[in-house]
Amino acid sequence: MTLADRFPLLYAPARWEWGGLGVQFSTDLPPDELVTNIHVVCFVGDRIVLCRDTRDIWILPGGTREAHESIESCVIRELAEEAGAELAGPLHPFGAHYATTDHPTPYRPWQPHPPKAWLWCTADVTLTGEPTNPDDAEHILEVRTFPLPEARHHAATDAPHLPDLLTLATHLHPR
Repeated sequence: MTLADRFPLLYAPARWEWGGLGVQFSTDLPPDELVTNIHVVCFVGDRIVLCRDTRDIWILPGGTREAHESIESCVIRELAEEAGAELAGPLHPFGAHYATTDHPTPYRPWQPHPPKAWLWCTADVTLTGEPTNPDDAEHILEVRTFPLPEARHHAATDAPHLPDLLTLATHLHPR
């Protein structure tokens, strides 16, 4: 059985209307220059970190890469902003949503356009404090860790493919 057979919702071509994007998940990693966003399935032991925002949606920490920012620098910044967390080990990229936008211009001037990729990673983290919640980002109200079944349930508030993504990440994360 292939991963696409095991996780059909994750691997199905999809439309993300909020960004005018056609997307397709793959475990083939994108070239660095195509990565515009990085999100991390964070582990504290065998529990998964989720962040509840002002919309009452549980999200995975991560976000938009700044100009000239490395993937790891973006992750370090986003973990502090959204989860009050720090890396406690290496970052492990495991897949990406490859996307093509139908917007006429890139979201940020330095981003590739129209193709781009959202990189998905796993990492062990330490929760070190409160999220920094900068003004130009999501405002996080709560950070919690959950066992996989509860994390799957809460992550579904953000997107229907995320429960499968969490299961795959848990399977692929080095222990």
